[in-house]
Amino acid sequence: MKSKSSFFISTFLTGFILFCGIFSICHAQTARSVKINTIPAPLFWNNMPISYSAKANSITIVAGEKTDMFRDPNVTYNTDNAPKLLFEPDNNFVLTTSIQHTFSSKWDGGALVLIEDSTKWIKFCFEKDYTGAKRVVSVVTKDISDDCNSIAVTGNKIFYKLAKADNVITLYASNDGKKWLLIRHLRFNHTQPIKVGFLAQSPTGKKCEVLFSDISYQAKKIADPYKGE
Repeated sequence: MKSKSSFFISTFLTGFILFCGIFSICHAQTARSVKINTIPAPLFWNNMPISYSAKANSITIVAGEKTDMFRDPNVTYNTDNAPKLLFEPDNNFVLTTSIQHTFSSKWDGGALVLIEDSTKWIKFCFEKDYTGAKRVVSVVTKDISDDCNSIAVTGNKIFYKLAKADNVITLYASNDGKKWLLIRHLRFNHTQPIKVGFLAQSPTGKKCEVLFSDISYQAKKIADPYKGE
């Protein structure tokens, strides 16, 4: 007959092994890469979201509270904890998506991002601005963030396009995904490989659920930045 101490040790070890197995499975599920059919490369997480779901050509990302990506010109607010789903693109490419969310709290947003490192990146965001408007916003960061508010939007959904032609980046917005307005055209020199992808943020709210759909990726160099083709 086993002693009580042996029984308790055996029970503890069994429970511990079961816990470790469950933890390993959950961790593997959390850390795994994500596949979107219209992007020819695996995507990986930089900062995990609360949750996410991926379909053929769409991804839903839920950002938690106080999540953001910004380097304040006043150097009083530098943070980079927003969940980002990224992949390594070709040297020249065009990435398009629609972005949709409910604009619950100030600065809630979904964005396309292009990143060289923690101090050199672009965030092309559809966010609730400080006035409460739904706004097209572009943030170009080269050590410090250059925050540019652009057009206001009436609905909760917009189409975005990000095009890279060598060291030139062009950002576009559209109400229907067909007629595009050039928002920003800039040079972005880099010495390291870049990553590009999708971001959700909720700097002042509890969470923000962002739907990126109609995702399309083309490995090509645009000929005319004013047409985006």
